[in-house]
Amino acid sequence: MANIKSAQKRAKQMIVKRERNNARRSSIKTAVKKVLAGIEKEMESAKLMELFNDAQAKLARAVGKGVLHKNTASRKIGRLAKRIAVASK
Repeated sequence: MANIKSAQKRAKQMIVKRERNNARRSSIKTAVKKVLAGIEKEMESAKLMELFNDAQAKLARAVGKGVLHKNTASRKIGRLAKRIAVASK
């Protein structure tokens, strides 16, 4: 642990931010898995799009918060959209 008061505060803040970022990453993974599961179950397109929009919103939020790089989120969204398009044919 740091000896300087400001460094101690920073260390505490890093712990909180790390937990928050990990929770955000976990919720993104869960949302993406739900979309993929919906594709495999051949879910109706309205429900599938709802799940996709939820995953897309979580990815965009993570980019805004600095958890993910914008290109990473864009790549994940693009790949999901591609999988949905193939499944809906």
